[in-house]
Amino acid sequence: MLDVSLTAAELFPNGISRYAIGGLFVGLGAAVIYLGTGIIAGASTFLESSLSYVSRLPRFNRPKYLASRDWRVVFTLGIVGGAGLYAVFFQGGIWTTDVQWWRLLFGGVLVGVGTRVGKGCTSGHGVCGTGSVSQTSIVNVLTFMIFAIATAQLVQALGVSP
Repeated sequence: MLDVSLTAAELFPNGISRYAIGGLFVGLGAAVIYLGTGIIAGASTFLESSLSYVSRLPRFNRPKYLASRDWRVVFTLGIVGGAGLYAVFFQGGIWTTDVQWWRLLFGGVLVGVGTRVGKGCTSGHGVCGTGSVSQTSIVNVLTFMIFAIATAQLVQALGVSP
């Protein structure tokens, strides 16, 4: 039989404080955006609205996006820029993965399709939706988690490496 018990040190080899602090910042950011604008802080919707600057497709130029796209693009750039700054200052460089570029691209496409099928991403459903006890969001998050765990187990069982 497989032993699946893990200690806190194995789950969080760098300690738990960085994850707790990050979670507090994510929750605080989502709350500030919602309280200030009434908009749920879903990253995929923010990215989609930012595409209105470079695309004329109706999907990216909805009136509700155009009215608030300036601060949404700043939010989107902040996510990407913040991750980049963290990588440079705390991980020694901007590129911190051994995963091949084509796998990242393929994974990104799958995530993009998934956010459209699921009508949102893990930040919108996971942070904001479950926080407001939305049944749709709870079902979506459970679906995300089941497929993420199953995929991770399958990749590990197949011995796939970066």
